[in-house]
Amino acid sequence: MARVYDGKVVIVGAGSAGISIAARLLRKNRQLYGQVLLIDPSDKHYYQPLWTLVGGGAAKAEDSVREQASLIPEGAKWLKEAVDTFMPEHNTLKTREGSEVRYDYLVVAAGIEIYWDQIKGLKETIGKNGVCSNYSYDYVQSTWENIRNFRGGTAIFTQPSTPVKCGGAPQKIMYLADDYFRQSGVRDQTNIIFASGLPNIFAVKKYADTLEQVIQRKKIETKYRVELVEIDGEAKKATFEHLDTNERFTLSFDMIHVTPPMGSPAFIKKSPLADAAGWVDVDPYTLQHKTYENVFGAGDCTNLPTSKTGAAIRKQAPVVVENLLALMNGKPLQARYDGYTSCPLVTGYNKLVLAEFDYDKNPQETFPFDQSKERMSMYMLKRNLLPIIYWNGMLKGLM
Repeated sequence: MARVYDGKVVIVGAGSAGISIAARLLRKNRQLYGQVLLIDPSDKHYYQPLWTLVGGGAAKAEDSVREQASLIPEGAKWLKEAVDTFMPEHNTLKTREGSEVRYDYLVVAAGIEIYWDQIKGLKETIGKNGVCSNYSYDYVQSTWENIRNFRGGTAIFTQPSTPVKCGGAPQKIMYLADDYFRQSGVRDQTNIIFASGLPNIFAVKKYADTLEQVIQRKKIETKYRVELVEIDGEAKKATFEHLDTNERFTLSFDMIHVTPPMGSPAFIKKSPLADAAGWVDVDPYTLQHKTYENVFGAGDCTNLPTSKTGAAIRKQAPVVVENLLALMNGKPLQARYDGYTSCPLVTGYNKLVLAEFDYDKNPQETFPFDQSKERMSMYMLKRNLLPIIYWNGMLKGLM
């Protein structure tokens, strides 16, 4: 006999978006106590923006993780299961464990899936043979091991053409590596290559101009519109495909930091909630689903045309909550999300460019100075202040 659960508001995903939306909802409406249900199978919660600094030896991995149970807001329930099937016509979903969950309102905030197996040979060699990645708690320490023990040669840093969590992260670790190679006296014997599936270094010109100068200053070789398709760890060879010509070429490496391709979680892709590309299909301004009015989406699993960052979620969460409460009360949905996102671009130890922009790629800066300049103050903001804001503000529905 399948277990049946009921929730007035059911939130799929207890990551940055799910937890902050639940906390904010319960703060705004005490009557929802006991009626908000979070569904997520993970018993650990990670503050992933710290992993760039962990990979660069400037932070500890254990500071990025907390027990999920400690973060579930008071008044919310937690079902530690994995969603399998959405049936929005019946306001119901099913979990992989066989439970049935019925809802009045649904928020889908299930994050993004990493496709480790889409690069041939990656799973077999990740974490050894000079192959590392900051995109997993299990492997982030291997990045620092590789950088720390590097003795010269070729260091490659990749970025896929797919959307990824924090689009700037693949290049940030490269700038830290360059700094460390200089400090350890091996930079003169090193060739650093940035191999990216994207057409340029950054999508917003104001910040791209600065990053181009950083690349020139650091003497980094760039290859754009190329995708890593295969890796042979033992032979230390990486094969790339040019996205415009389909030609393949192989590079030898002494270390390679891989940003794997990513996409929408499989259970969303196959559901009626997905658009043609597999993302949750929401209105870009109200975050309400385009077909099912009692469904909202937030964070990385949606088709919002903005960078997938925690900062974007911090601005999306209040919009979801305001519009969800408006819908419950039969009022028009007036809260609007303008596509704001932020990418704190670490350009070295104690240097950071704080990129903030909206849907139209217009800078939308917080501070009264030119944020396209590299600043130590902005590095300290990322290193010391943003984690506190995350754990004690955003996840508690306070900001």
